[in-house]
Amino acid sequence: MTIEYILLLVVVFGIGLKVFVSAPMDAFKNSAPMLGARVEKQLATGSGFKNEWEQQK
Repeated sequence: MTIEYILLLVVVFGIGLKVFVSAPMDAFKNSAPMLGARVEKQLATGSGFKNEWEQQK
């Protein structure tokens, strides 16, 4: 009976680990074009960047 519990635990842990690792990769792949467009817009306009020197004063 203990072996079945250990195998079940390993299977659940493996599935959970796969979801935990693949979810951030999927989110990054889906948001990369939007993030690239925002960076290009900020570079073109020169706005949207934080100046750390002014924040520390």
